[in-house]
Amino acid sequence: MSATDAGTYWNDIYAARPAATSPRPNACLTATVTGMPPGDALDLGCGEGGDALWLAGRGWLVTAVDVSSVAVGRLTRLAAEAGLADRLAAHHHDLRTSFPAGAFDLVCAHYLHTPLDLDRTAVLHTAAHALRPGGRLLVVDHGSTAPWSWTRDPDIRYPTPREVAADLALPPATWAVERADAQVREATGPDGRTAEVTDHILIIRRTA
Repeated sequence: MSATDAGTYWNDIYAARPAATSPRPNACLTATVTGMPPGDALDLGCGEGGDALWLAGRGWLVTAVDVSSVAVGRLTRLAAEAGLADRLAAHHHDLRTSFPAGAFDLVCAHYLHTPLDLDRTAVLHTAAHALRPGGRLLVVDHGSTAPWSWTRDPDIRYPTPREVAADLALPPATWAVERADAQVREATGPDGRTAEVTDHILIIRRTA
């Protein structure tokens, strides 16, 4: 599928639902980042921007990217309305063909899943190399299927955080796995339904 088709696919998904007025950050992000000194952050697959807005509101300089121009436009407007336009830049970006330039103290990828072609391992490998020494890569993946998920295969197997880390093949002399586990939480879907879901959490720190 072409970059144009991928953008159209996700634009249709976002356009089919009302724009969020106050998107919430992911709980794992707030738990991980609270207490860290603000720096430069990159949000991969930012969606409507709950994570990016939360980070910018706490002093981080945030680059947020998404393949959906609808999502990027909505986040840009929310950042301006919140007075955060000087700390949050949202860009239309297809991670299959390019990666944002720069060095970061935090790169987060929450639920960077798609039914379309994407070499996710390559994207996360590049993200790890975009970290400054001491910086962290936070990857939160689905560990179960929610009732509202576009994934309907009952036999789907979700890779564990350790397996994701192993696929990245990062030299342990330069990158250290700080966390690789699963946690269960109650989630609310786009239609308001709630369900118990499992998250797979991986945190990798660049040590040198």
